Amino acid sequence: MNDIIVAWAVNILMAIISIILISGRGAFLIAGYNTMSKDKKAKYDEKKLCRIMGCGLSIITLIMIIAALYNFEIPTLISWIIPWGIFAVTAAMMILMNTICKVKP
Repeated sequence: MNDIIVAWAVNILMAIISIILISGRGAFLIAGYNTMSKDKKAKYDEKKLCRIMGCGLSIITLIMIIAALYNFEIPTLISWIIPWGIFAVTAAMMILMNTICKVKP
């Protein structure tokens, strides 16, 4: 029972963070970006970066909500889709962050 409560609490926290990022205001939440020097930060469009991170996090949150709805007793097909879905979303976010979010000189 405690596992389910923790899972829903994490999902709610992830949803709140994704809303902050989608609004374009959560750059301080992006690990690596907030530790960059000002010169390197100038190479990225901060608003696009936040939106891509927020959209990716919201998709991952939806995947985790599906897992929580099944109380982690997931059918075989969905148990394959969940980790590969998270992997695909993470890979897409990394590609988009390093292509679309870069400011062109």
